[in-house]
Amino acid sequence: MRRALAGIALAVTTMVALSFLIPLALLVRDQARDRATTAAVQRAAALSPVLALTTRPADVQQAVAGLDSADQLAVRLPDGRLIGSLHAPSDALQRAVRKRETLAMDTAGGWVYLQPVVLAQDRVAVVEAYVPGADLTRGVWVSWGVMSLLALGLVGGSVLVADRLGARVVRSSRSLSRASLALGTGDLEVRVEPAGPPELKEAGAAFNTMADRVVQLLAIEREMVADLSHRLRTPLTALHLEAELMGTSPGARRINDAVVQLETELDSIITAARTPLAAGPAAGAAGTGSCEVAEVVALRLDFWSVLAAQQERPYERSFTPRPTPVRFPEDELAAVIDALIGNVFRHTPQGTAFAVRVERTDRHVLLTVDDAGPGIADPESAPARKAGVVGSTGLGLDIVARAARTADGHLEIGRAPMGGARVRVALALTESR
Repeated sequence: MRRALAGIALAVTTMVALSFLIPLALLVRDQARDRATTAAVQRAAALSPVLALTTRPADVQQAVAGLDSADQLAVRLPDGRLIGSLHAPSDALQRAVRKRETLAMDTAGGWVYLQPVVLAQDRVAVVEAYVPGADLTRGVWVSWGVMSLLALGLVGGSVLVADRLGARVVRSSRSLSRASLALGTGDLEVRVEPAGPPELKEAGAAFNTMADRVVQLLAIEREMVADLSHRLRTPLTALHLEAELMGTSPGARRINDAVVQLETELDSIITAARTPLAAGPAAGAAGTGSCEVAEVVALRLDFWSVLAAQQERPYERSFTPRPTPVRFPEDELAAVIDALIGNVFRHTPQGTAFAVRVERTDRHVLLTVDDAGPGIADPESAPARKAGVVGSTGLGLDIVARAARTADGHLEIGRAPMGGARVRVALALTESR
Protein backbone atom coordinates (compact mmCIF):
# COMPACT_ATOMS: atom_id res chain seq x y z
CA MET A 1 0.00 0.00 0.00
CA ARG A 2 2.81 2.37 0.87
CA ARG A 3 4.49 1.83 -2.49
CA ALA A 4 1.18 2.20 -4.31
CA LEU A 5 0.44 5.54 -2.64
CA ALA A 6 3.92 6.82 -3.49
CA GLY A 7 3.47 5.68 -7.10
CA ILE A 8 0.12 7.45 -7.39
CA ALA A 9 1.61 10.66 -5.97
CA LEU A 10 4.54 10.38 -8.38
CA ALA A 11 2.29 9.91 -11.41
CA VAL A 12 -0.17 12.68 -10.51
CA THR A 13 2.47 15.24 -9.55
CA THR A 14 4.55 14.47 -12.64
CA MET A 15 1.55 15.05 -14.90
CA VAL A 16 0.72 18.34 -13.15
CA ALA A 17 4.34 19.50 -13.30
CA LEU A 18 4.64 18.66 -17.01
CA SER A 19 1.37 20.43 -17.79
CA PHE A 20 2.88 23.65 -16.40
CA LEU A 21 6.53 23.07 -17.28
CA ILE A 22 6.15 22.53 -21.04
CA PRO A 23 4.12 25.73 -21.80
CA LEU A 24 6.34 27.72 -19.45
CA ALA A 25 9.49 26.45 -21.18
CA LEU A 26 8.11 27.46 -24.59
CA LEU A 27 7.16 30.86 -23.22
CA VAL A 28 10.68 31.43 -21.84
CA ARG A 29 12.20 30.50 -25.22
CA ASP A 30 9.88 32.89 -27.09
CA GLN A 31 10.57 35.70 -24.64
CA ALA A 32 14.33 35.30 -25.04
CA ARG A 33 13.98 35.45 -28.84
CA ASP A 34 11.67 38.47 -28.68
CA ARG A 35 14.10 40.29 -26.40
CA ALA A 36 17.03 39.74 -28.77
CA THR A 37 15.13 40.65 -31.96
CA THR A 38 13.55 43.74 -30.40
CA ALA A 39 16.97 45.06 -29.42
CA ALA A 40 18.20 44.46 -32.98
CA VAL A 41 15.24 46.30 -34.49
CA GLN A 42 15.83 49.24 -32.17
CA ARG A 43 19.49 49.44 -33.21
CA ALA A 44 18.48 49.42 -36.88
CA ALA A 45 15.87 52.11 -36.32
CA ALA A 46 18.47 54.31 -34.60
CA LEU A 47 20.48 54.50 -37.86
CA SER A 48 17.61 55.89 -39.94
CA PRO A 49 18.04 59.52 -38.72
CA VAL A 50 21.79 59.33 -39.37
CA LEU A 51 21.26 58.17 -42.95
CA ALA A 52 18.70 60.92 -43.47
CA LEU A 53 21.41 63.49 -42.58
CA THR A 54 24.44 61.99 -44.31
CA THR A 55 25.51 59.04 -46.41
CA ARG A 56 29.24 59.67 -46.16
CA PRO A 57 30.87 56.31 -45.41
CA ALA A 58 33.05 57.69 -42.63
CA ASP A 59 30.09 59.24 -40.83
CA VAL A 60 27.95 56.14 -41.26
CA GLN A 61 30.84 53.95 -40.07
CA GLN A 62 31.21 56.07 -36.96
CA ALA A 63 27.47 55.83 -36.22
CA VAL A 64 27.44 52.04 -36.70
CA ALA A 65 30.42 51.66 -34.38
CA GLY A 66 28.68 53.77 -31.76
CA LEU A 67 25.53 51.64 -31.87
CA ASP A 68 27.10 48.19 -32.19
CA SER A 69 30.49 46.84 -31.23
CA ALA A 70 29.82 43.20 -32.08
CA ASP A 71 29.64 43.52 -35.85
CA GLN A 72 25.90 42.80 -35.83
CA LEU A 73 24.88 46.01 -37.63
CA ALA A 74 25.58 46.78 -41.33
CA VAL A 75 24.45 49.36 -43.93
CA ARG A 76 24.17 49.18 -47.69
CA LEU A 77 24.51 52.72 -48.98
CA PRO A 78 22.53 53.97 -52.04
CA ASP A 79 25.64 53.75 -54.21
CA GLY A 80 26.10 50.08 -53.29
CA ARG A 81 28.96 50.46 -50.87
CA LEU A 82 28.77 48.39 -47.63
CA ILE A 83 29.44 49.43 -44.09
CA GLY A 84 30.01 46.34 -41.93
CA SER A 85 29.38 42.71 -42.83
CA LEU A 86 26.07 41.66 -44.37
CA HIS A 87 24.50 38.33 -43.40
CA ALA A 88 21.28 38.48 -45.43
CA PRO A 89 21.00 36.66 -48.76
CA SER A 90 21.59 38.85 -51.81
CA ASP A 91 18.10 38.25 -53.20
CA ALA A 92 16.54 39.41 -49.93
CA LEU A 93 18.75 42.52 -49.98
CA GLN A 94 17.74 43.32 -53.56
CA ARG A 95 14.10 42.82 -52.67
CA ALA A 96 14.36 45.28 -49.80
CA VAL A 97 15.97 47.85 -52.15
CA ARG A 98 13.62 47.33 -55.03
CA LYS A 99 10.35 46.99 -53.18
CA ARG A 100 11.42 49.08 -50.20
CA GLU A 101 10.02 46.33 -47.96
CA THR A 102 11.05 45.57 -44.40
CA LEU A 103 12.13 41.93 -44.07
CA ALA A 104 12.88 39.61 -41.13
CA MET A 105 14.10 36.07 -41.65
CA ASP A 106 15.98 33.18 -40.11
CA THR A 107 19.28 32.15 -41.61
CA ALA A 108 21.69 29.34 -41.01
CA GLY A 109 23.59 31.36 -38.43
CA GLY A 110 20.85 33.35 -36.76
CA TRP A 111 18.21 35.99 -37.48
CA VAL A 112 18.40 38.94 -39.96
CA TYR A 113 16.35 42.12 -40.05
CA LEU A 114 16.42 44.37 -43.15
CA GLN A 115 15.05 47.92 -42.91
CA PRO A 116 15.07 50.11 -46.09
CA VAL A 117 15.57 53.86 -45.61
CA VAL A 118 14.31 56.10 -48.41
CA LEU A 119 16.52 59.16 -48.94
CA ALA A 120 16.35 62.24 -51.08
CA GLN A 121 16.24 61.90 -54.86
CA ASP A 122 14.52 58.50 -54.40
CA ARG A 123 17.64 56.82 -53.18
CA VAL A 124 17.38 53.78 -50.91
CA ALA A 125 19.76 52.63 -48.20
CA VAL A 126 19.26 49.38 -46.32
CA VAL A 127 20.11 48.81 -42.67
CA GLU A 128 20.76 45.21 -41.58
CA ALA A 129 20.54 44.07 -37.96
CA TYR A 130 21.87 40.59 -37.32
CA VAL A 131 21.32 38.40 -34.23
CA PRO A 132 23.43 35.22 -33.89
CA GLY A 133 21.66 31.99 -32.95
CA ALA A 134 23.36 31.90 -29.54
CA ASP A 135 21.87 35.31 -28.67
CA LEU A 136 18.39 34.09 -29.61
CA THR A 137 18.53 31.40 -26.89
CA ARG A 138 20.68 33.21 -24.35
CA GLY A 139 19.57 32.28 -20.82
CA VAL A 140 16.98 29.75 -22.04
CA TRP A 141 18.87 26.64 -20.93
CA VAL A 142 19.56 28.11 -17.52
CA SER A 143 15.88 28.95 -17.09
CA TRP A 144 14.87 25.46 -18.21
CA GLY A 145 17.33 23.92 -15.72
CA VAL A 146 15.95 25.98 -12.85
CA MET A 147 12.37 25.08 -13.76
CA SER A 148 13.31 21.39 -14.05
CA LEU A 149 14.89 21.45 -10.59
CA LEU A 150 11.80 23.10 -9.16
CA ALA A 151 9.60 20.48 -10.82
CA LEU A 152 11.77 17.66 -9.47
CA GLY A 153 11.60 19.20 -6.02
CA LEU A 154 7.82 19.40 -6.26
CA VAL A 155 7.54 15.79 -7.41
CA GLY A 156 10.00 14.57 -4.77
CA GLY A 157 8.22 16.49 -2.01
CA SER A 158 4.81 15.10 -2.98
CA VAL A 159 6.19 11.55 -3.09
CA LEU A 160 7.79 12.04 0.33
CA VAL A 161 4.55 13.35 1.82
CA ALA A 162 2.59 10.46 0.26
CA ASP A 163 5.16 8.00 1.60
CA ARG A 164 4.84 9.40 5.11
CA LEU A 165 1.06 9.22 4.94
CA GLY A 166 1.28 5.71 3.52
CA ALA A 167 3.71 4.68 6.26
CA ARG A 168 1.17 5.73 8.85
CA VAL A 169 -1.55 3.68 7.20
CA VAL A 170 0.75 0.69 6.65
CA ARG A 171 1.97 0.83 10.26
CA SER A 172 -1.59 0.62 11.52
CA SER A 173 -2.54 -2.18 9.13
CA ARG A 174 0.61 -4.17 9.96
CA SER A 175 -0.12 -3.84 13.65
CA LEU A 176 -3.61 -5.18 13.06
CA SER A 177 -2.23 -8.00 10.90
CA ARG A 178 0.34 -9.04 13.53
CA ALA A 179 -2.32 -8.99 16.22
CA SER A 180 -4.61 -11.17 14.08
CA LEU A 181 -1.83 -13.70 13.50
CA ALA A 182 -0.99 -13.73 17.21
CA LEU A 183 -4.64 -14.32 18.12
CA GLY A 184 -4.82 -17.10 15.56
CA THR A 185 -1.82 -18.84 17.12
CA GLY A 186 -3.31 -18.69 20.62
CA ASP A 187 -2.21 -15.40 22.15
CA LEU A 188 -5.50 -14.42 23.75
CA GLU A 189 -4.12 -11.32 25.47
CA VAL A 190 -3.05 -9.55 22.28
CA ARG A 191 -4.81 -6.26 21.59
CA VAL A 192 -4.19 -3.36 19.22
CA GLU A 193 -4.10 0.39 19.74
CA PRO A 194 -6.56 1.81 17.17
CA ALA A 195 -4.64 4.26 14.98
CA GLY A 196 -4.48 5.52 11.44
CA PRO A 197 -7.44 6.52 9.24
CA PRO A 198 -10.95 6.27 10.69
CA GLU A 199 -11.59 2.99 8.88
CA LEU A 200 -8.52 1.35 10.43
CA LYS A 201 -9.42 2.74 13.84
CA GLU A 202 -12.83 1.11 13.53
CA ALA A 203 -11.21 -2.15 12.43
CA GLY A 204 -8.84 -2.05 15.42
CA ALA A 205 -11.68 -1.42 17.84
CA ALA A 206 -13.66 -4.26 16.26
CA PHE A 207 -10.64 -6.57 16.60
CA ASN A 208 -10.34 -5.79 20.32
CA THR A 209 -14.05 -6.46 20.79
CA MET A 210 -13.74 -9.76 18.92
CA ALA A 211 -10.72 -10.83 20.99
CA ASP A 212 -12.58 -10.06 24.22
CA ARG A 213 -15.55 -12.07 22.98
CA VAL A 214 -13.32 -15.01 22.05
CA VAL A 215 -11.85 -15.06 25.55
CA GLN A 216 -15.34 -15.00 27.05
CA LEU A 217 -16.58 -17.83 24.81
CA LEU A 218 -13.54 -19.98 25.58
CA ALA A 219 -14.02 -19.41 29.28
CA ILE A 220 -17.68 -20.42 28.99
CA GLU A 221 -16.74 -23.51 26.99
CA ARG A 222 -14.13 -24.60 29.53
CA GLU A 223 -16.63 -24.08 32.33
CA MET A 224 -19.16 -26.25 30.52
CA VAL A 225 -16.55 -28.99 30.04
CA ALA A 226 -15.69 -28.88 33.72
CA ASP A 227 -19.37 -29.04 34.69
CA LEU A 228 -19.97 -31.97 32.36
CA SER A 229 -17.00 -33.82 33.83
CA HIS A 230 -18.36 -33.25 37.33
CA ARG A 231 -21.75 -34.67 36.30
CA LEU A 232 -20.08 -37.87 35.13
CA ARG A 233 -18.74 -38.55 38.59
CA THR A 234 -22.15 -39.70 39.90
CA PRO A 235 -22.62 -42.62 37.46
CA LEU A 236 -18.94 -43.51 37.83
CA THR A 237 -19.34 -43.73 41.58
CA ALA A 238 -22.36 -45.99 41.14
CA LEU A 239 -20.42 -48.17 38.71
CA HIS A 240 -17.54 -48.37 41.14
CA LEU A 241 -19.90 -49.56 43.92
CA GLU A 242 -21.41 -52.16 41.62
CA ALA A 243 -17.94 -53.47 40.81
CA GLU A 244 -17.17 -53.82 44.52
CA LEU A 245 -20.41 -55.79 45.01
CA MET A 246 -19.29 -58.22 42.30
CA GLY A 247 -16.45 -59.36 44.50
CA THR A 248 -12.90 -60.13 43.44
CA SER A 249 -13.58 -61.85 40.13
CA PRO A 250 -11.31 -60.98 37.14
CA GLY A 251 -14.21 -59.19 35.45
CA ALA A 252 -14.87 -57.09 38.55
CA ARG A 253 -11.18 -56.14 38.77
CA ARG A 254 -11.15 -55.08 35.14
CA ILE A 255 -14.27 -52.99 35.63
CA ASN A 256 -12.81 -51.43 38.75
CA ASP A 257 -9.52 -50.64 36.93
CA ALA A 258 -11.43 -49.06 34.07
CA VAL A 259 -13.48 -46.94 36.49
CA VAL A 260 -10.32 -45.79 38.26
CA GLN A 261 -8.71 -44.87 34.96
CA LEU A 262 -11.83 -43.03 33.85
CA GLU A 263 -11.88 -41.08 37.11
CA THR A 264 -8.24 -40.14 36.54
CA GLU A 265 -9.08 -38.91 33.05
CA LEU A 266 -11.98 -36.87 34.43
CA ASP A 267 -9.68 -35.29 37.01
CA SER A 268 -7.29 -34.33 34.22
CA ILE A 269 -10.12 -32.81 32.19
CA ILE A 270 -11.43 -30.83 35.15
CA THR A 271 -7.93 -29.57 35.98
CA ALA A 272 -7.34 -28.50 32.40
CA ALA A 273 -10.74 -26.86 32.17
CA ARG A 274 -10.22 -24.93 35.42
CA THR A 275 -6.78 -23.75 34.38
CA PRO A 276 -6.84 -20.05 33.34
CA LEU A 277 -6.53 -19.46 29.65
CA ALA A 278 -2.86 -19.05 28.82
CA ALA A 279 -1.61 -16.29 26.58
CA GLY A 280 0.54 -17.17 23.64
CA PRO A 281 1.00 -19.99 21.19
CA ALA A 282 2.76 -22.10 23.77
CA ALA A 283 -0.44 -22.46 25.76
CA GLY A 284 -2.00 -25.90 25.62
CA ALA A 285 -1.09 -29.48 26.15
CA ALA A 286 2.10 -29.45 24.16
CA GLY A 287 3.57 -26.78 26.39
CA THR A 288 3.78 -29.05 29.49
CA GLY A 289 5.42 -32.44 29.93
CA SER A 290 7.13 -34.93 27.66
CA CYS A 291 7.20 -38.68 27.32
CA GLU A 292 8.56 -41.68 25.44
CA VAL A 293 6.09 -42.71 22.76
CA ALA A 294 7.16 -46.36 22.67
CA GLU A 295 6.74 -46.78 26.43
CA VAL A 296 3.28 -45.21 26.51
CA VAL A 297 2.12 -47.23 23.49
CA ALA A 298 3.36 -50.46 25.13
CA LEU A 299 1.45 -49.73 28.34
CA ARG A 300 -1.80 -48.91 26.54
CA LEU A 301 -1.49 -51.90 24.24
CA ASP A 302 -1.13 -54.16 27.27
CA PHE A 303 -4.37 -52.70 28.59
CA TRP A 304 -6.21 -53.35 25.29
CA SER A 305 -4.68 -56.82 24.90
CA VAL A 306 -7.12 -58.23 27.48
CA LEU A 307 -10.13 -57.12 25.43
CA ALA A 308 -8.40 -58.27 22.24
CA ALA A 309 -8.01 -61.75 23.72
CA GLN A 310 -11.70 -61.82 24.70
CA GLN A 311 -12.76 -60.86 21.15
CA GLU A 312 -10.18 -63.22 19.61
CA ARG A 313 -8.44 -60.37 17.79
CA PRO A 314 -4.87 -61.18 16.73
CA TYR A 315 -2.54 -58.22 16.80
CA GLU A 316 1.03 -57.32 15.96
CA ARG A 317 3.30 -54.92 17.77
CA SER A 318 6.51 -53.39 16.48
CA PHE A 319 8.50 -50.79 18.41
CA THR A 320 11.72 -49.11 17.36
CA PRO A 321 14.64 -49.69 19.78
CA ARG A 322 15.72 -46.05 19.38
CA PRO A 323 14.54 -43.37 21.87
CA THR A 324 11.24 -41.71 20.94
CA PRO A 325 10.97 -38.56 23.10
CA VAL A 326 8.24 -36.04 22.24
CA ARG A 327 7.13 -32.85 23.99
CA PHE A 328 3.62 -34.05 24.73
CA PRO A 329 1.92 -34.98 28.04
CA GLU A 330 1.83 -38.70 28.74
CA ASP A 331 -1.85 -38.77 29.71
CA GLU A 332 -2.88 -37.01 26.51
CA LEU A 333 -0.73 -39.32 24.39
CA ALA A 334 -2.47 -42.23 26.14
CA ALA A 335 -5.80 -40.67 25.14
CA VAL A 336 -4.62 -40.53 21.52
CA ILE A 337 -3.57 -44.18 21.58
CA ASP A 338 -6.87 -45.21 23.19
CA ALA A 339 -8.78 -43.31 20.50
CA LEU A 340 -6.87 -45.07 17.70
CA ILE A 341 -7.11 -48.58 19.13
CA GLY A 342 -10.65 -47.98 20.38
CA ASN A 343 -11.75 -47.12 16.84
CA VAL A 344 -10.52 -50.56 15.72
CA PHE A 345 -12.63 -52.30 18.38
CA ARG A 346 -15.59 -50.02 17.77
CA HIS A 347 -15.78 -50.12 13.96
CA THR A 348 -14.53 -53.59 13.00
CA PRO A 349 -16.11 -56.99 13.68
CA GLN A 350 -14.83 -59.21 16.47
CA GLY A 351 -11.87 -61.30 15.38
CA THR A 352 -10.48 -58.60 13.08
CA ALA A 353 -6.70 -58.36 13.29
CA PHE A 354 -4.81 -55.13 13.89
CA ALA A 355 -1.22 -53.94 14.21
CA VAL A 356 0.46 -51.16 16.19
CA ARG A 357 3.86 -49.84 15.16
CA VAL A 358 6.17 -47.15 16.54
CA GLU A 359 8.89 -45.93 14.16
CA ARG A 360 11.32 -43.05 14.17
CA THR A 361 12.58 -40.76 11.41
CA ASP A 362 15.09 -37.94 11.58
CA ARG A 363 12.50 -35.46 12.85
CA HIS A 364 9.35 -37.38 13.88
CA VAL A 365 8.06 -40.37 15.75
CA LEU A 366 5.49 -42.29 13.69
CA LEU A 367 2.65 -44.08 15.49
CA THR A 368 0.75 -46.34 13.06
CA VAL A 369 -2.39 -48.37 13.71
CA ASP A 370 -3.49 -50.76 10.92
CA ASP A 371 -6.48 -53.08 10.85
CA ALA A 372 -7.97 -55.69 8.54
CA GLY A 373 -11.48 -54.24 8.68
CA PRO A 374 -13.58 -52.55 6.00
CA GLY A 375 -11.47 -49.36 6.02
CA ILE A 376 -12.57 -45.71 6.03
CA ALA A 377 -14.77 -44.63 3.15
CA ASP A 378 -13.94 -40.91 3.28
CA PRO A 379 -10.46 -40.37 4.81
CA GLU A 380 -10.51 -36.60 4.26
CA SER A 381 -13.59 -35.94 6.40
CA ALA A 382 -12.83 -38.65 8.98
CA PRO A 383 -10.99 -36.34 11.45
CA ALA A 384 -13.91 -33.88 11.52
CA ARG A 385 -16.36 -33.91 14.44
CA LYS A 386 -19.54 -35.84 13.67
CA ALA A 387 -21.84 -34.53 16.32
CA GLY A 388 -24.87 -35.23 14.14
CA VAL A 389 -24.18 -38.98 13.90
CA VAL A 390 -26.23 -41.04 16.32
CA GLY A 391 -24.06 -42.92 18.79
CA SER A 392 -20.92 -40.96 17.95
CA THR A 393 -19.45 -37.90 19.60
CA GLY A 394 -17.11 -37.39 16.67
CA LEU A 395 -14.18 -36.78 19.04
CA GLY A 396 -11.99 -39.77 18.16
CA LEU A 397 -9.90 -38.84 15.15
CA ASP A 398 -10.59 -35.16 15.80
CA ILE A 399 -8.70 -35.48 19.09
CA VAL A 400 -5.89 -37.32 17.28
CA ALA A 401 -5.62 -34.66 14.57
CA ARG A 402 -5.57 -31.81 17.07
CA ALA A 403 -2.93 -33.55 19.14
CA ALA A 404 -0.75 -34.07 16.06
CA ARG A 405 -0.94 -30.37 15.19
CA THR A 406 -0.14 -29.42 18.79
CA ALA A 407 2.99 -31.59 18.72
CA ASP A 408 4.17 -30.07 15.40
CA GLY A 409 3.18 -33.18 13.52
CA HIS A 410 0.43 -34.39 11.22
CA LEU A 411 -2.21 -37.09 10.74
CA GLU A 412 -2.44 -39.42 7.75
CA ILE A 413 -5.37 -41.73 6.96
CA GLY A 414 -5.21 -44.30 4.20
CA ARG A 415 -5.40 -47.99 3.27
CA ALA A 416 -3.40 -50.50 5.34
CA PRO A 417 -1.50 -53.47 3.84
CA MET A 418 -3.83 -55.66 5.95
CA GLY A 419 -6.73 -54.42 3.82
CA GLY A 420 -8.43 -52.08 6.26
CA ALA A 421 -7.72 -48.59 7.53
CA ARG A 422 -4.32 -47.15 8.31
CA VAL A 423 -4.07 -44.21 10.72
CA ARG A 424 -0.59 -42.73 11.16
CA VAL A 425 0.28 -39.94 13.58
CA ALA A 426 3.58 -38.08 13.26
CA LEU A 427 4.85 -36.33 16.43
CA ALA A 428 7.90 -34.06 16.37
CA LEU A 429 10.97 -35.28 18.26
CA THR A 430 12.13 -33.08 21.13
CA GLU A 431 15.81 -33.58 20.23
CA SER A 432 18.07 -35.70 18.06
CA ARG A 433 19.76 -38.57 19.81
